[in-house]
Amino acid sequence: MVLDIFRYPFHYSFIVKCFSLLQLAFIFFYSPAVTAYDIAVVQSMRIAPYDEAFKGFQSVCNHKVERLVISDLAGPELLKKIDKIRPDLVLAIGMDALLQVRSIDDIPVVYIMVLNPLSILSGQKNIRGVSMNIPQEKQLLTFAMVLPDIKRIGLLYDPEKTGNHVKKALDAAGKTGITIIAKETRRLKDVPPFIVGMKRKIDAFWMLPDMTVISPETIEFMLLFSFENRIPILTFSKKYVELGALISIDIDTFDIGRQAGEMVEKILAGRGASNIQNVNARKTDITINLKIARKLGIQVNGKTLKGFRIID
Repeated sequence: MVLDIFRYPFHYSFIVKCFSLLQLAFIFFYSPAVTAYDIAVVQSMRIAPYDEAFKGFQSVCNHKVERLVISDLAGPELLKKIDKIRPDLVLAIGMDALLQVRSIDDIPVVYIMVLNPLSILSGQKNIRGVSMNIPQEKQLLTFAMVLPDIKRIGLLYDPEKTGNHVKKALDAAGKTGITIIAKETRRLKDVPPFIVGMKRKIDAFWMLPDMTVISPETIEFMLLFSFENRIPILTFSKKYVELGALISIDIDTFDIGRQAGEMVEKILAGRGASNIQNVNARKTDITINLKIARKLGIQVNGKTLKGFRIID
């Protein structure tokens, strides 16, 4: 005979209690544990782009974070603080931060907001990251799309700092129908005469993020040269477009932080840094100054400006 448990409250409550206990036991013994990891975030300095990248990182990675800013600390003190934190991973924001922590070899290190990071690394298997590099072919195609009449682009570079970028740009130029006139320079004082030497040889000047070429004085000279000769400047940061360059192709700093967060989650989930590929920034932020275009007498293909940040 089958027992009707609904007619016997004692038996029914007893079974319900047993079932609840079984549920709790199952959750306790079989539910996967959620591990909270400790991350030391080392930031080069307190500037808006680095802060924005950190916010992007936090939007993806929800682990315990200890943030250290190098400009607030002495070098040896930084490594001591990291040892004291005993993190599971270090996030380096900026070139100076990566330089300070690249000697760490017992835990994973992830970098962001670094241009050409491989130039200061020597094959460390525990260090991976997201570089600020934007593929040169993508930049040239954008220039050609917006300014279809431009066929010759000049640039200056220090082989030790941006030689690899220029090599890739030269390779990409062959695919876009653009000729690049590249001039090597190793001294800041040679920049103005080299730029003057490009007069009547180029349709645009490409300002690279090369610290041998870039200084407040050389930027002022480039902008003056641009206005006097009606040669637009193509650059890497919107701040120079606000000063008088025509167009910039910059990274999306918030999204580069998100990329790093996604990479960190994969590493901490067990994939390990050595099994993760280094990547470039996946999103760009393009700014164009139409006021400058009019002053230079340049026709811009307006149909191509969708999604651009426009200064007018």
